[in-house]
Amino acid sequence: QVQVVESGGGWVQPGGSLRLSCVASGNILSINMIRWYRQVPDRTERELVASVTEGGFADYAVSVKDRFTTSGDNAKNTAYLQLNSLKPEDTAVYSCNAYGVRESGYSGSYSYWGQGTQVTVSS
Repeated sequence: QVQVVESGGGWVQPGGSLRLSCVASGNILSINMIRWYRQVPDRTERELVASVTEGGFADYAVSVKDRFTTSGDNAKNTAYLQLNSLKPEDTAVYSCNAYGVRESGYSGSYSYWGQGTQVTVSS
């Protein structure tokens, strides 16, 4: 079984920065992609804000492009999301999804979610 844990959230003033981490643990052979989502309270939909592939290709939502940067460390099964120039509208629970996970002893690939970390941007 694979576990995914996010960390690094917190409170920050507008214009500030945070760095989130997403660590996947277990008998992992490879992870195809790690996606970062955020969800605002009282809304049911999640917004995909960024993703990074095993090969290092990163992609971003228009709302965060040029402010957020994601990267991955395949050896550590870890991804990072650097949040810069934060705005109050960035306030949300940020979650990561490990997609296309191949595990030792299992065929096929799977998807796992973390519990999320709260990011609050206010003055």
